[in-house]
Amino acid sequence: MTSQLFTEILKAIAILGIFLLIGLFLRATIPVFQRLLLPSSVIGGFIGLILGPNVSGIIPFSSESLNIWALLPSILIVPIFAAAPLGNGMGKERGNGSSKLLQCGPAMLLMCALFSTVSCLQGIVGYGVNLFFSAMDWNLYRTFGWELSQGFAGGHGAAAAIGGILQDFHLDYWATAQSVGITTATVGLLGGMLIGIWMIKRANDRGEISGFDVGKIPETTAHGIVIDPNQQQSIGREMSLSSCIDPITIHISIITLGCLIAYWIRDTLGGINSAFSSCPVWFYALVVMYGINYVLCHLKLDWMIDKKVKARVTGPLSDFAICGAIASCNVSAVLDLLVPIVVMCILGFLVTWIIFPIARKVFHHNYAFERMIICWGTNTGVTITGMMLLKICDPDYSTPALADFSMAFALMSIISTITSPIYYQLIAEGSTLSNLLFNVVIGFVYIGMGILAYFALRCQNRKNTPS
Repeated sequence: MTSQLFTEILKAIAILGIFLLIGLFLRATIPVFQRLLLPSSVIGGFIGLILGPNVSGIIPFSSESLNIWALLPSILIVPIFAAAPLGNGMGKERGNGSSKLLQCGPAMLLMCALFSTVSCLQGIVGYGVNLFFSAMDWNLYRTFGWELSQGFAGGHGAAAAIGGILQDFHLDYWATAQSVGITTATVGLLGGMLIGIWMIKRANDRGEISGFDVGKIPETTAHGIVIDPNQQQSIGREMSLSSCIDPITIHISIITLGCLIAYWIRDTLGGINSAFSSCPVWFYALVVMYGINYVLCHLKLDWMIDKKVKARVTGPLSDFAICGAIASCNVSAVLDLLVPIVVMCILGFLVTWIIFPIARKVFHHNYAFERMIICWGTNTGVTITGMMLLKICDPDYSTPALADFSMAFALMSIISTITSPIYYQLIAEGSTLSNLLFNVVIGFVYIGMGILAYFALRCQNRKNTPS
């Protein structure tokens, strides 16, 4: 290892920074990007991809830069996931978790079941397309199809992590899979926003959204920047003096401590049994951080952590990871698999569409559209996509849709910590069929949970209805 390596890393990151700034400028000035609410990381990443050697070759980026961009997501995804539990249950949230859960109750469980079942259906479609085209003598790799659920329901962040996970499993097609994942995430984000906005306008014309005239996205939301200093929000609390230690440094130190412990645990357990190596290191980091967060809560060190400051750490990591993954996308590999990718994405939208009729049925007049639009946006993009779509028809988040979905998403994350070790073992060594069947089994579990939650919600509504 030499200083030259770190110099190349610095140069590669600096170039991505330029593309991120270009993406920021384009988002703030071009209406189509504003209507689609495209993040600067996605815009900048595609600018880098188009200008780079994988497409036009206008700018001959070095192979070192391309390799660094492709590897960035697999490294940065560890602290990004590790940071997720940090700050939960602290400050104003202390002691409110159980009461919030009881208040949300069946509606929260039903939204969790709806979102999770659709994600499983996307997995079934992806692996089903793999089996179909493999039977037609297409040379598809074993885990092709996983990218649909990762890209649609996980967004560019999860799609960018595909390469790192498969690389950990020593699967030589990791770069191709990462490029396919970025493709599905892009299709999901664009299609999800376009269809979502159309559905909102359609629901508004039908009177399904009461008391609000849909069609206008707030200017600051559309442009992605806040020019007026009086309207700019604080990025978080300062719990320490910079002359002692910067508040961001505190958060970085705690997050990287969790990452270090996670690497040590995986290496130690992997030496005992190779099965433990099947789980990606970010999974261990997530579990470790739950423990660290519990210790901080138990010692009443809430003052050390601020979620806004934490977001200032993970936000830039996510921006650079997404931008790098897109800019290094293997276009030729995607074109070779274009037909199955197109079929997979079309079917992915169709199975995701079931959110709307099911939500109308089970929630009826209980803010059905608001609940299903946030589920749709998250199942085709990322959580922020669902929130943005919800904000168009519920600008002040006055309905219970966001609160219920937030709790539902947290519950799904907890359930995933149980199912992930099995799933990643199948990703590492299982067949395409076994991966499909796993999604079928988990999907039925979520359907069962949804049925129970539906009847519980009906009982709750009867009790709340005056006789």
